[in-house]
Amino acid sequence: MFLVGLTGGISSGKSTVSSMLRELGCPIIDADVVARQVVEPNSRAYCRIVQHFGSEILLESGKIDRQKLGELIFSSEEKRKLLNSITHPEIHKAMLKEILFYFLRGYRYVVLDVPLLFETRRLTQFLNHTVVVYCDPATQMSRLMQRDVLNQEKAESRLAAQMPLNEKRGLAKHVIENSGSREDTHRQVLRLHTKLEDSMEFLLVRVIAMAVAAGLGGVLLYSAKILVA
Repeated sequence: MFLVGLTGGISSGKSTVSSMLRELGCPIIDADVVARQVVEPNSRAYCRIVQHFGSEILLESGKIDRQKLGELIFSSEEKRKLLNSITHPEIHKAMLKEILFYFLRGYRYVVLDVPLLFETRRLTQFLNHTVVVYCDPATQMSRLMQRDVLNQEKAESRLAAQMPLNEKRGLAKHVIENSGSREDTHRQVLRLHTKLEDSMEFLLVRVIAMAVAAGLGGVLLYSAKILVA
């Protein structure tokens, strides 16, 4: 099994591409979903977030108000880095558990849907393929303003808090151009899906895993013989 990293920028259409891949049968591990799970009340990350950001970021239910917390971190790079240092280790541990689940079930590859894939760089060394969902700056701005009902100033502030899509595009192995129609995006996703399905890279990982397992088995057998003797 090999790993594919999927990323993009706010309002670039990453979620749309992720949904298309899921419909094609690709196993998807969504970092945003995992991020919500690891900050459930009384979790380790939850307690540290409340400790550093205060109880004013909580809803009446006791859960974290993601919108309010988002406003805080978008206005301060220091607070954004602090939040990332709390949540990212927990997110990566949870994702690793899901990766192992799919590996044991014999999947050829798994898609990791990670918004900050290139910003943190913690996962890139383990990825065989990286995919960026790109759209031109004007389209991205327009979509963001419409989706989140933001004025131009607030939209620009949110975009400025992220790595520019042009920079991410230069770091990726594959680019899905999502400035046009949904049909055009879907055609590109189908081509990517075919390429990943046809790849034989998963065989190398399986051979390595079998070699490691065999090596460990030999060590255990040798240890057992020594103990018996």
